[in-house]
Formats: sequence, structure tokens, C-alpha cells
Amino acid sequence: MAASVTRFRCLNAPPLRQASRAFASSATFSSRGFATEASPPEQSTKRRPTYFKDSLNTVPSLSEFIGLPEKPLTPEDALELRTAMVGPAGKKKQITRLPEWLKTPIPDNSNYKKIKKDLRGLNLHTVCEEARCPNISDCWGGGDKSAATATIMLMGDTCTRGCRFCSVKTSKAPSPLDPHEPEHTAEALSRWGLGYVVLTSVDRDDLIDGGARHFTETIMKIKQKKPDMLVEALTGDYAGDLEMVSMVARSGLDVYAHNMETVEDLTPFVRDRRAKYRQSLTVLDAAKRAVPTLITKTSIMLGLGETEDQLWQTLRDLREVNVDVVTFGQYMRPTKRHMKVEEYITPDAFELWRQRALDMGFLYCASGPLVRSSYKAGEAFIENVLKKRKGITILADETTGMQKAVV
Repeated sequence: MAASVTRFRCLNAPPLRQASRAFASSATFSSRGFATEASPPEQSTKRRPTYFKDSLNTVPSLSEFIGLPEKPLTPEDALELRTAMVGPAGKKKQITRLPEWLKTPIPDNSNYKKIKKDLRGLNLHTVCEEARCPNISDCWGGGDKSAATATIMLMGDTCTRGCRFCSVKTSKAPSPLDPHEPEHTAEALSRWGLGYVVLTSVDRDDLIDGGARHFTETIMKIKQKKPDMLVEALTGDYAGDLEMVSMVARSGLDVYAHNMETVEDLTPFVRDRRAKYRQSLTVLDAAKRAVPTLITKTSIMLGLGETEDQLWQTLRDLREVNVDVVTFGQYMRPTKRHMKVEEYITPDAFELWRQRALDMGFLYCASGPLVRSSYKAGEAFIENVLKKRKGITILADETTGMQKAVV
């Protein structure tokens, strides 16, 4: 009987958590004794966590507070590099703020969203997004999709190389190739009705052919669906396999591009150790030899610490292998894990190098702080050149007012 009573009490006892709460509350009320006053409950003094944005929320200026328009900067002020001290007390360091000529609007319009939706729907990637290109609002923000420029990145979004300037993801073993990607890419581009398209890819050293056959198949699919579309291929070096270079060059494309990125002396410090300066020159030479009428193109970043003599030598090396088009752009550090910017080049200096390149015999040179290898104005010029060569007399003006094609 005693055992059954004990068991009954255990089964009907309140839960331990309720019992502990009841004990704590009773202890609180029983702690008061005699005629002492009850002490008020202690207020929680937990401090709100601070965030980095708190340090940026400075007090607005008077003109900002009352809504007065800010005075436009003079040319001297616009070209002046401004510095600021950042960091906690005792550990502050001086940084150089981004110059005015490198600031671009945040992309946010209907056309940008439409293009992005189409790309995600077909599981396609663009170098515009992966490499954080500052021109994405300009290239994707045209009045309609047919006026936009998007550089499609083939073979996934993960590269097997780790260049010190590039923000594309890296891995020794990326995902396998999507066998439907050539068809999806051709379908998307034919749907947009573009006249000029740029294809690029990550480096795939894990593949025997470096992805050259995948690249070739994509170009052939595009030409089948829309023969009049002009195709530029921005390729890797295929580890120096010139047969793969020739295969891509003969695939039916119109422009073969391969980027030198920087001068010879800086190449080991800027690019992946498998990417070599002389090897890149050989790739451009092999493409031109495979199809002599092919336009070859390359791009060079400035602001990495190069000298004028080194740039002159690079241009001479490019002319020796008959490269037709060269572009100059400002290197911009993607994250703190990448190489720092050694110098911000002024627009006047970019214009000087554009004129020097044209004087050396290059067919075209796009040069400016925000110019990238697949730059919309450069594509417009090359498109005009190709149309002239094919006997098409229509020659549209370039959007930037640069020189028209004269062949």
C-alpha cells in the first residue's frame, strides 16, 4: 500500500521546472522580514550591441539637413585623391578614398532584374556578377534587353586558379560541366535578340581539354540559332595547348580575346602561377595564325605598380603577334583578401595611353578607369568593323562618341 501511494504521488507531482519556479517565487517573498521595505527589482542594464554602421552614421551637414543641393566639384577637386583615418583609437591608419571618377550607381531597374531572372532561370552565370564589375548598371540597364550587354560565363562559377586580383570562386575540383549549358546559352541569347555577345569562362585545369570543346560547342550552337550574331570569346590559355586554342578559333567566332592582365614583371605576383606572360602571347599568336581574319583582343589593368617602360614593352610585344584591340582599365580591389591598389590612374593618363596605342597601329583601344575587357563601347566599335568587313554598310554611331570604324 505504501509503495502504491508513493508511486501515486510521484506520478501526480508537478513538473520539476514548475516546482523550481514556485520555490524561487516563494523564496523571493519570504526574504522580506520584520518591517523592512521591499527592495525594488533590479533593472536590466544590458547594453545594445554596436555595429559597424553606427560609426558611419555621422551627423548630417547643414546643407544636407535643410535639403540644399550640393555644389558641383571643380575639375581639380574631382581629381584630388582624398584620404581618411579609420580604426579604433591608438590604431588608426590612413586610407585613400575611392576617387569620384570611379563611383558608379547601384543597379536597380526593371531591365536589370529581367536579365538576372532570365539568367537564373536557365542556370547561367555572368562574369559581370561573379567578378563584381562596376559597369553592370550601365551594361544591363539599357532601355530594353536587346540594347543590353551581358558577358556569359561558361563552365560554372568556380575557377581552378587563384589570381590575386579576381573575386571568382576557386576550387581544385569544381562541379562537372553541365551538358545542357551550350543549348541553354544559345537559347537565351537568341531570345534576347542581341547583335553582339561576349562569352567567357572560368579556367578548368581539371579537364583534359581545359573546356575547349565545351566552349566550341556553345559557339556553334549560337551560330546555328542566329548566324548573324557576332560572337566574342574571352578564353583562358588552356595550359598552353595550342591545338585547343586553334579549335576554339575555328569554331565560327568573330573575336578571339585573351587577357594579358598586366606587364611581364608583375605577372608572377598578380596572376596564378600557371598563367604566364609569354604563354598568353603565344595563345594570341596561335589564334591569329589559325584564322588570319580573326580579330584578336586583350586587356591590361593599370594601378598595380607598373611603370611606363613596362607598359611600352607590353604594347610592343602585343603588336609583334598582331593583336588588333587592347583595352586599359583601373584595377579595383574586390575584397581585403586581394591585392591592394598601388595607384589610382587619372582619366587624362588613360586617354594618353589610348592615343599611344592607336599610334602604334592597334585597330582600336578603349581606355578609361571603368573600362573592362568586355566593354560595351568597345564592342560597338568592333561590331561596326566586322559589319564593314562583311559588306554591311550600316554603321551606327558609338554610344560614347568615340571614333567610328574606318577599314
